[in-house]
Order: sequence, then structure tokens, then C-alpha cells
Amino acid sequence: MIGAAVGAVVGGLAGKGVAESIDPTREDAYWRENYKSRPYVSDGPYDDFGPAYAYGVNSYGRHSGRSFDEVESDLGRDWSTARGASSLSWDRAKNATRDAWDRVSR
Repeated sequence: MIGAAVGAVVGGLAGKGVAESIDPTREDAYWRENYKSRPYVSDGPYDDFGPAYAYGVNSYGRHSGRSFDEVESDLGRDWSTARGASSLSWDRAKNATRDAWDRVSR
């Protein structure tokens, strides 16, 4: 039981370290510059895709150690709250969210 508690604390601290190493301002600048080149963006302003990229960046930090596929259903469920003013449904936002997740995971 003690080992499980220590593991949870260490895992939480590792996740915090990962989140602290990500610069959300730099990520936003990157996606703002590059979003139009992504295959899932046929049209639409950055203001629709930006929240999905931010969601991927922030979610990676919160779910450190897990894969996108492991948490995708949770992310989809919570997208309606995280989306802010984005008009994207989860079906359209998940590719951008995954893209940002993959970028910060490297």
C-alpha cells in the first residue's frame, strides 16, 4: 500500500515536471503559424483550432505517462467545456488535439 502511494506521488510530480517544461506561448505561436498546413484543416480560422491545440498541450501535461489513445474518450467527453469559443465538434477538434499532444510528447 505504501508503494502505491509513493508511486502516485512520484507520478504526479513527474507529470508536474512535464507540464512545467512545456511553453504554452511557444506552442500557440507554432500552431498559429502552421495550422493551415495540417491535413485536417480544410478551412476555418485559427480561433476555431487554437483551443484544440491548447487542449492537447494542456492535456498532455495532465495525463503524463499515458497515450492519447488511452485518454481520448475522456478528452472527447470534456471537449465541450474546454473548447471555449471554438465551433469545432470533437470529431473535428480531436485531430488538432492529437497533433499538439504528439508535438509536446517528443
